[in-house]
Amino acid sequence: MINYFNDYANLCFEKFGDRVKHWITFSNPWAVAEKGYETGEHAPGLKLSGCGAYKAAHHIIKSHAEVWHSYNTTWRSEQQGMVGISLTSGWGEPIDPYDQTDREAAERYIQFHLGWFANPIYRGDYPEVMKNYVGRKSTQQGLGTSRLPTFSVQEKTYIKGTSDFLGIGHFTARYVVQKSFPLLPVPSYKTDGDLAELVDPNWPAPGPNWLYSVPWGFRRLLNFIKTQYGNPLIYVTENGVSDKVECTQLCDEWRIEYLKGYINEILKALKDGVNVKGYTAWSLLDKFEWDKGFSERFGFYHIDFKSKNKTRYPKASVEYYKKIISANGFPSPREVENWHQKAMDTCATTHQLLATDSLITHMEMVTEIALPILFMLSILISIVLLIFYLQNHS
Repeated sequence: MINYFNDYANLCFEKFGDRVKHWITFSNPWAVAEKGYETGEHAPGLKLSGCGAYKAAHHIIKSHAEVWHSYNTTWRSEQQGMVGISLTSGWGEPIDPYDQTDREAAERYIQFHLGWFANPIYRGDYPEVMKNYVGRKSTQQGLGTSRLPTFSVQEKTYIKGTSDFLGIGHFTARYVVQKSFPLLPVPSYKTDGDLAELVDPNWPAPGPNWLYSVPWGFRRLLNFIKTQYGNPLIYVTENGVSDKVECTQLCDEWRIEYLKGYINEILKALKDGVNVKGYTAWSLLDKFEWDKGFSERFGFYHIDFKSKNKTRYPKASVEYYKKIISANGFPSPREVENWHQKAMDTCATTHQLLATDSLITHMEMVTEIALPILFMLSILISIVLLIFYLQNHS
């Protein structure tokens, strides 16, 4: 698979490298590995508990390094581009910052998520705490070797430094506490770290049940990256919130508040000296979200998936985000409040348009589906009546 992926990447460099100057080899490999090969929630749906995610991640990391070296050797001098990886991670905060075990548990939370991929790329190997915990659990389970694969000396050297920038996806945070799990007959990535995740009931929960708005966690995550990995160039590749319910919500005030809080924390991180180069909100449009399909809507634009043209309708956050971009941040509180008011006024008008269009779409569906069915039923009834008539007069 490493060679196949490298072939694919080189084809992309060849065809698009004259225009594309920022390449991301993998987006959110944690979800690919853990959801795809540990729990089976995502494609390819394999439930290889305790080992599948580690093996998948191991080959993702080696594939990434192979592609970076290919670009560096063959394409960089001509195309002058950059190759990185995008890692998605929450922030883990110790529930008791004065308790050493909770602080260590919070550290493991970050290392088992972000460090799992970032540490090999920036420091040459898996995090020590990850190697120790998975190794010890593997021994207790009677295995001769750790379920966490190992890199050879040559591989460590080959992988280290293979990132021109680090993409970061971030959505939420958790409080973390030390928790020792009993020795399970079936090993599990989820119990390898000996920790439990908690949430503060006072945290706003504007989106799905996993996504709480905790803006201060983002600043702490960015500063952690600065300290741990030598302050790499960072592009925020994903940050946003979805609609909480499935009914149409164009006046998405909660998304405006979420963006305001998180972008402000990024600006604070910039003042801390974190090397954040760019920010991309997740996402421009409502679209296909992992195993949630079209039901989970993160977009600035609402998409009417039932209409022929998949019509797009701007949510209130569109106008607000435009203002943030134009100002490159937040000016006076009075002006920001004015943005908010104008955004809410705009969405009220758009709601009326959507309601009208939805009615038209409904009528079109009735016309396209119901009328042909009625026509066919009429023909069938006529045929049946004709048969009865002929039988009675034969």
